[in-house]
Amino acid sequence: MEAERKDSQPLDGVRIVDLTSIVLGPLATLTLAGMGAEVIKIEASEGDNVRLAGSALHDDMGHVFLHGNRGKRSVVLNLKHHAARDALLRLIGQADVFLCNVRPAAMRRLGLGPDVLKQTNPRLIQVTACGYGSRGPRADLPAYDDLIQGAVAIPELMQRHTGGEPAYVPLSFVDRVAGLHVVYAITTALYARERSGLGQFVEVPMFESAAHFVLADHLAGESFVPALGSSGYDRLLSTHRRPYRTADGYLCVLIYNDKHWRAFFTAIGQSEMFERDLRFSTQRSRSINIHEVYGFVAGVMASRTTAEWRDLLNTIDIPNQVPATLDALMDDPQLRASGLIGEEQHPTEGRLRTLGSPTYWNGTPSPTLSATPRLGEHTREVLKGLGYSEQELEILVQEGAVEVASTDK
Repeated sequence: MEAERKDSQPLDGVRIVDLTSIVLGPLATLTLAGMGAEVIKIEASEGDNVRLAGSALHDDMGHVFLHGNRGKRSVVLNLKHHAARDALLRLIGQADVFLCNVRPAAMRRLGLGPDVLKQTNPRLIQVTACGYGSRGPRADLPAYDDLIQGAVAIPELMQRHTGGEPAYVPLSFVDRVAGLHVVYAITTALYARERSGLGQFVEVPMFESAAHFVLADHLAGESFVPALGSSGYDRLLSTHRRPYRTADGYLCVLIYNDKHWRAFFTAIGQSEMFERDLRFSTQRSRSINIHEVYGFVAGVMASRTTAEWRDLLNTIDIPNQVPATLDALMDDPQLRASGLIGEEQHPTEGRLRTLGSPTYWNGTPSPTLSATPRLGEHTREVLKGLGYSEQELEILVQEGAVEVASTDK
């Protein structure tokens, strides 16, 4: 019994039917698969669009797809075909969670609206990852990461910070923020079902998720009614908040509290400045004058090499970090030791670097995730598990209702 508990995963026995694509939904179900959930990924015949994105050995196994879909099984269903819809409903009847990023109106047209799914499985947790919340006027608009970054003022914030042109954050920022909202929504809904015995419908909109992220930092003076000042958190927006240029490179430095500032001024031979210059004397004053404060540090940092600054700052306990390159990050000893970066032999894609979970659980070892699936790799296996005979499967394939993986790799 003890061995059973030790080897079990937090989400063992939870089956998730995943009708999502690109980054948001796949990140959520990848995370849940890493907690032990069974994830069945439903794809159209052309596959998830992101299969074609980025570096690839084979066209339909791009690096973004590879890193977002380990631990899942791929089933190809043509949901415009009635037999494929029947198969999906049969699968949903045995599932705990159905995650979808198809707009609700389109799902209703397919005969797969929330009421139909609830009738099929009253314990089902239905989660829709959408662009905008259904209670607002933009509910039916399409949404992509770049568009939502624009909608939540990220390009403006980037422009104010750099003093240049409006720009996107060079990450799938909104998709990944909203994807993590999906994770806690699903796990919390599963917990709620343990109490009530009933499933429910949960909506996770990209716009509201990202707006919450942005406004928590940048409401600033507009937090108060009437406003005490404008929006925008000055510390984050200062053009000097960046790695400081040293005599021979760059260094990230955060001189944060009074102890740090006293030690810093003493180390650079200006010990009297902490008391004399009121801009630096208190946390509140530094916050109000943050642009000048960061500007002063930027000017001083150029006077020594990176190595000289590191030696000095480490001696006086001021946090600092040499900014990494992407190439260096891939071989970071911390990430290797913690298991975030590993390697595996993929059946068709060769030797791959893999990304594990950033969390560590001392009572439940991380599961070994199966290799990222080829398109339709598990169609036969999953449908047979639903009771379809080999003959019935052949008919579904011939009718174009389902597809199975090609064998030419």
